Amino acid sequence: MNIEIIRAEMRREDEKNYVGNTVFRAEGEKSVYEITFMSKNGKDWDYSLHFTEQSGDEEELLRMDQLLENDDDMYNQLLDAALDAYPA
Repeated sequence: MNIEIIRAEMRREDEKNYVGNTVFRAEGEKSVYEITFMSKNGKDWDYSLHFTEQSGDEEELLRMDQLLENDDDMYNQLLDAALDAYPA
């Protein structure tokens, strides 16, 4: 699935934790999503997915979450966008 990355950012909190997000639209989807990434070590990542602009259909959100769970390339593309935005 093709995705359009609208914006991405990454920052460190408390000099330990990483928090970042990527706003994106997936091909064929009407909603814009934001995925927030969190890590204590910069290697193991948790994420939270939500709608960006306005609430949408819960089934649509669940489908996108399932897609992220199953499509490592898509997940990594979104994470890499946030990591690339981290100021060196």
